[in-house]
This record gives sequence, structure tokens and C-alpha cells, in this order.
Amino acid sequence: MKFWQGILINALLFLALSGLFQQTFYVGSIWIALAASLVLAILNMSIKPILIILSLPITIITLGLFSVIINALMLQLTSFFVGPSFQFAGFGTALWISILMSIANLILGDRKKTY
Repeated sequence: MKFWQGILINALLFLALSGLFQQTFYVGSIWIALAASLVLAILNMSIKPILIILSLPITIITLGLFSVIINALMLQLTSFFVGPSFQFAGFGTALWISILMSIANLILGDRKKTY
């Protein structure tokens, strides 16, 4: 998936999921969703690899499930940098949003079919 397509897809996912979780996940506008998607991409390129390396033992013990926690932490960090126009009610909401975004990105991702 190309970088800007990924940014746009994540922004649309943020908007859709904020409509689904209206009481616990707030996105101020489409521009905030685009900004949050860009911040998330930058954090995923810079900080996430460090967290993955540091948490490698627990990730192996949990058979990779700890990576979902790292994704939720990245969303919480994105919320911190974007500000009050992009926020979660708690870590549980960030965890659910992380799981749903991972599934949606897996489905919408650039998969090459070989026959």
C-alpha cells in the first residue's frame, strides 16, 4: 500500500470508528483525522520499531499478541500529540480501535494475488 493511500485509509477508518464508538472515541473533523493518520504513520516509522525490539521477549511469550498492545500504545501516543480533538476514553477503547484498524488494514491492504 502506498504511503498516502495508507494515510487516507487510516483517516477514513478513524472517522468511521469514531462514528461507531461515539461515546468513547472522538475525532473533531476530517482534517484532524488526516493529521492523526499522518502522526500515527510517523510514530509507526520512528518509535514503533524500538518498542518492538524492546518488547521482543514478551511478544514471543505471548505468541505475538503483545503487538496489539503496542499498536494501542501508538494510538494513545498519537492522541497525545494531536490533542483534544482526537481522544480515547481509555486504553480499552484504544485497544479495540487498534484491533479493528488492523483487521481493516489487512482486508483493504495491497495484497498481490498469485494464481
